[in-house]
Amino acid sequence: MAKAAKDGRAWQRMLSGRRLDLLDPSPLDVEIEDIAHGLARVARWNGQTSGAHIFSVAQHSLLVEAIARAKVPRLDHAIRRAILLHDAPEYVVGDMISPFKAVIGDAYKAVEERLLKAIHLRFGLPAKLSADVTALIKAADRGAAYLEATRLAGFSEREAQKFFGAPPELPATTEKDFLHPWTAERAAQRFLKRFQQLIDSP
Repeated sequence: MAKAAKDGRAWQRMLSGRRLDLLDPSPLDVEIEDIAHGLARVARWNGQTSGAHIFSVAQHSLLVEAIARAKVPRLDHAIRRAILLHDAPEYVVGDMISPFKAVIGDAYKAVEERLLKAIHLRFGLPAKLSADVTALIKAADRGAAYLEATRLAGFSEREAQKFFGAPPELPATTEKDFLHPWTAERAAQRFLKRFQQLIDSP
């Protein structure tokens, strides 16, 4: 495992008071309120979206969960929690666009994977998801990217289809709600509310 630079710091202090070590993250230092707060303030598409507010990773995560739910209506609530948390490490590392991830390579991915494992363990999810669940998350994520690209980020439908595949099927009311950028406060509140619903429901 990589070591922090001499006299450096490899942890972040959260507003909850937790101190999360990026090199060896403990599930005990993960709080859902910190995740919601952070994701609601991280911009998708490097902020290059239309609207008065950023389109946050928190809002994107809710959109992905809605797309997965529309695709597989009887999903187990634990799986839905995993889908909602699929980008949760970004509350620490930010949302790096795919082209830059390709430049950086495996170092970024290793940090992200360690964080996601700690997050999963904190909330009673498997450290590693099944291939079927992973495929569902990736499909829903691509569907969300298509909608965000064409509705908010200036992509043509043809261009978006080339990169993200066909658009997902969603009720018009759901699409209208989730693709209008929210304030950071609203995004955090809705993320927390949905997470709690998925904890409380059987």
